[in-house]
Amino acid sequence: MPTPRTRTFVSGLVLLLLAVAGLALSPGPAAAGDAGTGRSGPLPGAFTWTSSGPLISPKPDATHPVVSVKDPTIIRYKNRWHVYYTTADTAGAWSLGHTSFRDFSQAAAAPQTFLDANPNIGNRYAAAPQVFYFAPQKKWYMVYQTGPPSYSTTDDPSKPGSWSAPKYFFDSEPPVVTQNKGTGGWLDFWTICDKTDCYLFFSDDNGHQYRSRTTVAEFPNGFRDTTIVLSEPNRFDLFEASNVYRLGNSGKYLMLVEALATKSDWRRYFRAWTADSLGGTWTPLADTEANPFLRSTNVTFAAGRSAWTTDLSHGELIRDGVDQTLTINPCRLRFLYQGMDPGASGDYSQLPWRLGLVTQTNSAC
Repeated sequence: MPTPRTRTFVSGLVLLLLAVAGLALSPGPAAAGDAGTGRSGPLPGAFTWTSSGPLISPKPDATHPVVSVKDPTIIRYKNRWHVYYTTADTAGAWSLGHTSFRDFSQAAAAPQTFLDANPNIGNRYAAAPQVFYFAPQKKWYMVYQTGPPSYSTTDDPSKPGSWSAPKYFFDSEPPVVTQNKGTGGWLDFWTICDKTDCYLFFSDDNGHQYRSRTTVAEFPNGFRDTTIVLSEPNRFDLFEASNVYRLGNSGKYLMLVEALATKSDWRRYFRAWTADSLGGTWTPLADTEANPFLRSTNVTFAAGRSAWTTDLSHGELIRDGVDQTLTINPCRLRFLYQGMDPGASGDYSQLPWRLGLVTQTNSAC
């Protein structure tokens, strides 16, 4: 009979062989993007993080006097990180930008491209991008706001000049939004799909989180059944910048929504909920100022770096792949976010947002 040590060795060898087999079968460089592990694991009830300093800062030129980079979306494609983001200039005009690098240590020096140079995008209001690969059509999508929710497509997201002209998801604003947005407006649109349906989540800066639905076969057309899935009487408790992800192979989903810490310092932070399905009910996970998903109070900064921001704002978790399921590895959470000098003030468009990266330090796996 094998001893416990022998059984441990054999089990470890089997797991190693299975892992190697899995790597051999996973998509390679010829696939849409760089595939991850698809691991599954529990999330803790409270989170702690460590943060980098600013990794991506604005690089103005003669025709683009940009003062901030914000609202990032990030993918790993062709062995490089690609980040699309919002820019704001000295005139308060909003547009989109792109940068690419192999390693985060190269991010600060990486060239930046302004998407107004793309004739299909042009010199128009555009903000809050989300990029993913829609595998059923073998096409890349960028979802963003041009006022209403819009999308562009490309065959190669490493070429920012290749995105198509924006098209609207809706012919008009859904009545439920008009009836509930108050002085806010629908914004920060986020798409995620399961095997049969695609969902569009968004906020209204008035305490409501919305969800619309279409089928995978109809996407990007046919969004309907718009409904409120979360609401708060204090609009700042459920503000904007929502993200939704599939949690590995667990069958569960994670939703993040940005809030303002109205009980203390009014700084931006993230609350979190989970659900058993995209069409299901969202249950609080870490959703208070005292127990947030991500806030300055549960983040430490890398050795030798000061706390360069007390706002942990609009960003995206690094995904375990690139497709429309938006799968993340719950055993290794990293979040690319926007932050700024705590002493900054003035008009929102002129705030000096920069991009930094937090890494979870208390994984439950």
